[in-house]
Order: sequence, then C-alpha cells, then structure tokens
Amino acid sequence: MTPQLLADDLALARQAADVADAVSLPGFQQRGFTVERKADKSEVTELDRNTELAISNLLRAERPDYSLYGEEHGVVGPANATTQWVVDPIDGTSNFVRGVPVWATLIALVHEGEPVLGVVSAPALGMRWWAARGLGAHHSTSNGATMPAQPIRVSDVSELRRASASITVTESWHAANKTEQLNSLQRNVGRLRNYGDFWQHMMVAQGAVDFAVDAIGLGPYDIAALAAIVTEAGGKWTNRHGEANWRSDSLITSNGRLHGAVLSALESDR
Repeated sequence: MTPQLLADDLALARQAADVADAVSLPGFQQRGFTVERKADKSEVTELDRNTELAISNLLRAERPDYSLYGEEHGVVGPANATTQWVVDPIDGTSNFVRGVPVWATLIALVHEGEPVLGVVSAPALGMRWWAARGLGAHHSTSNGATMPAQPIRVSDVSELRRASASITVTESWHAANKTEQLNSLQRNVGRLRNYGDFWQHMMVAQGAVDFAVDAIGLGPYDIAALAAIVTEAGGKWTNRHGEANWRSDSLITSNGRLHGAVLSALESDR
C-alpha cells in the first residue's frame, strides 16, 4: 500500500465518520430508538445497524476491492481481499442507550493482517481521533466549530507508582482468576480511573493516561482502530497475554514504557 493511497483512505475514513455522525448523533439526542438484546446479551439499537449501513455504503462504493467487517452485519465484499475495513458503528452502546455521551464510531483499515489506519469519532463529546501508518496521530474537538487538528503523542512516564491508569474491572477478569492481580496493579499506580471503552485508549494516545486495561470479551471491531491510533502516537498495544493480535478478546494500551510492567502484574501468580 503506497503512502498516497493510505492518505486517500484516511481521508475517506474521516468522511465515513462524518456520515456516521449524521446518523448516530441525532438519534442519540432525540432518544426515539428501540433497544434489543443480541445472542450474547449485549444491547443493540436500530441506530447501530443504520450507522453501520451508512458507513458501509460509502466505503464499499469508493473501495469495491476492499472487504468490510462490521459488528452488526458481518463481512461483505471480496472474499480474497487483502485490505479490509473494520467497523464498530457505536462502541459503547450501553452508554448510548442510557444517555451517557461516551460512545464512538470506530473505523479501521487492516492491510495484510495489520491495522494501518484508525478513526474514532465521538460526536456527543465533540471529539475525534485519527491516524495512519507514517502519517502521524491527531485529535480535534468541536464546540459549534471544528478546532484545528492537533498532533498527539503518548506520555513518557516510566514508573507504575507515577502512572495515571484506566482499568475496566468486570466479571470477565474475575472469571479469568485475575482478581488479586488487578487489585495489586490498582494499588501500585499513582492515579486510577475507569474511563472505559474507546476513551481510555484514546487518552493513552494523547498522553493524558499512561496505560489502559480493558475488559475481557472484546471483538476485533473494538480493537483495530484503537490499535492503529495508539501505535502511530508512539504507544504499544497487546492483548492480556502480550500478543499484538487485533482479533483477540482483550486490549491493553500503554505509552510503551509501562507495558512490560503492566503485563507482568497481570500475569503473575498470586
């Protein structure tokens, strides 16, 4: 993939985020949607499906040689494609349903198995993040008017005792017999919060948080875009076993300097 094609794909992904915002944000504000339960008991609304369809229609029309993997509609497009869009139309549906503005559309591009591009758009927060390999990572905010994009970079904190952390403690970690390890990790950081979902990882990319530990039970569409942005911002991402696998069920992001210490704390026998 040439740098110019990647830049063009990034511009297209940002356009797709605009299209997504135009569907999801009015629905969030008007509160007229219905909520269903999927087979895994997670919540889904017609806005999840409609937002994904709007994204898919644009991306498939502009890049017919790419496939697309969406949370709600699965894989569409050429079966032998080496480049694939990966889309989560509304990451944080539970927040969306309850009127909490911490939700976002995640759009990634995976080329030959590697996430090379990511866009995260959180319109209810007025925030957007994006990155592509070799093109830097950026963030913008809007309060009635879009502010100029700002380059972002991870922090340089190198000690757990000075670290600002975001850790999502759920039953999934307890089921994995990691309760003691999580408790120990939480006691040994300088500042602890649980921002949850995409936001904690984007704050890692911005340098506002030094590492983030997500829940177990994620899907590939929850990970790919975040991984691309954190990487381009100078950070590191893996699953809980230390593998950089975007098709995993867990995600840990960091500024890179703390990654080994976080993994060691979670993997220790207690």
